[in-house]
Amino acid sequence: MVRFDSGRICLDLVATGARESEQLGRVEELSRWLLAAGLVPRGTPLAGLDEDWLARFLELRRCVSQLIHAELGGPADAAPAALDRVNALAAAAPPGVRAVRGADGGLVRTLSRAPECGALLAVVARDAVDLLTDPEARSRLRQCEGDSCRLLYLDTSRGRRRRWCSSEACGNRERVARHRRRLAAL
Repeated sequence: MVRFDSGRICLDLVATGARESEQLGRVEELSRWLLAAGLVPRGTPLAGLDEDWLARFLELRRCVSQLIHAELGGPADAAPAALDRVNALAAAAPPGVRAVRGADGGLVRTLSRAPECGALLAVVARDAVDLLTDPEARSRLRQCEGDSCRLLYLDTSRGRRRRWCSSEACGNRERVARHRRRLAAL
């Protein structure tokens, strides 16, 4: 699984469905994403992870995606059911964390108890609420301008002129296409 780092965990979840292939099609893929996204510390057993968790994360992804796209140009009252669902999920308590000494003596983060699906969903839903209600963060929200790319990200560039999810991927494709158009025009 290729993880796109958008700058926000809620946008990272949306990115799992924005590529050509579904990145959260199986429970194992959700498990890997939860670890890669930092929602659970490495080594945390995910014994309760099942198809229900997957369905609930996919539902949250759909709701957050609808809300973000509405913010980026859709009608202001778009996706009221999605907003209600995200708010409901955000109301749950996130997982408790604590610091413990690792094998090397340094402090490492662990969860207070086994992670529950609702608590992990709450982390992502709260991040979406924070993003959508923070005018500064919301003003940096962008969708990649690359052909057929639907990735969302926060523009943290100095002049806020970032156009692509990745300069190496979509940006390079655009520069190559522009070069070819110039050569063809000669």
